[in-house]
Amino acid sequence: MYKRIRDLREDRDLNQTQVAAVLSMSQTGYSKYETGENDIPTVVLIKLADFYGTSIDYLLGQTDQRTRYPTKSR
Repeated sequence: MYKRIRDLREDRDLNQTQVAAVLSMSQTGYSKYETGENDIPTVVLIKLADFYGTSIDYLLGQTDQRTRYPTKSR
């Protein structure tokens, strides 16, 4: 999970301070999520999933599909 939130941040060319601001927290606190030093609270997981447009399942490593909702075949 920790690598995924770092990869999502880096894919958007954001630094930890910018993502921490979105979460209304310090860069140091956010950094501890990326390194796995602190577990990520559910409310923060929800905010990260919303911010990146992905699912919590993706953040937690339960799926490899980055998009939140699968596209329907017609």
